[in-house]
Amino acid sequence: MSNNLPKIAWIGLGIMGSPMSENLIKAGYSVTGYTLEQEKLDRLAAAGGTAAGSIAEAVRDADVVITMVPASPQVEAIAYGPDGILENARSGALLIDMSSITPQTSVDLAKNAKEKGIRVLDAPVSGGEAGAIEAVLSIMVGGEQADFDEARPILEALGKTIVLCGPHGSGQTVKAANQLIVAVNIQACAEAVVFLEKSGVDLKAALDVLNGGLAGSTVLTRKKDNFLNRDFKPGFRIDLHHKDMGIVTDAARNVGAALPVGAVVAQLVASLRAQGDGGLDHSALLRAVERLSGARV
Repeated sequence: MSNNLPKIAWIGLGIMGSPMSENLIKAGYSVTGYTLEQEKLDRLAAAGGTAAGSIAEAVRDADVVITMVPASPQVEAIAYGPDGILENARSGALLIDMSSITPQTSVDLAKNAKEKGIRVLDAPVSGGEAGAIEAVLSIMVGGEQADFDEARPILEALGKTIVLCGPHGSGQTVKAANQLIVAVNIQACAEAVVFLEKSGVDLKAALDVLNGGLAGSTVLTRKKDNFLNRDFKPGFRIDLHHKDMGIVTDAARNVGAALPVGAVVAQLVASLRAQGDGGLDHSALLRAVERLSGARV
């Protein structure tokens, strides 16, 4: 079955990358992966993939290379240099970068890859760990229509809403907007939770009825239990949201868009990180509101 499907190399098997690569294996693709942690490579092999000893080894025979790493510096580290993707992938390969990075990094990567005969799509995702596991991610793509059409069957094994948003970098710009909306939404929910609890209201009942009306959101649906149980095991870490708020505030400044509320929430995310909560889920913005409201957290 995998014979006529493109061979895939997957670089970066973290909270998102591991379940995503496994969904491709389930869909019948042959996946060779590389990441820094041995236990993640073992997990890929156990799921039916092939563990590689280096980036070069992983990408050598691949038709499609997919990358899922934390930020721009890591994308540059795996893409460039003698041991990187561009030097070792074959000409004609398609590189799909699903990391959330600055739009400019994606534009530069596409330009540099073109010189090697490698086509690039930026395809960041939204939906968090749950969306990755359930293969219902929202995938925002930047690049050429023909490359998008070729990648679509692969992306359909990973997500549900898959949209070409424009030229290289556009996927990252839409992802930055996504992270702005999510952070402001979580902050608003966190403030409501503290307000409701201090008022003595049954929090579970309140969140249920709020989520059924105009105040309802995917954020509230996904994060309600985190708030109720004070469970901040990371689906998406504050550290990464801090990085993303830097991307959106910087990109907005470059195009002359004012983000007054976004800038405040960016500072709240930064302060939470400074208090040592960077490794927690972004729903831990609740902890910052609790501290501001006089609780010892």
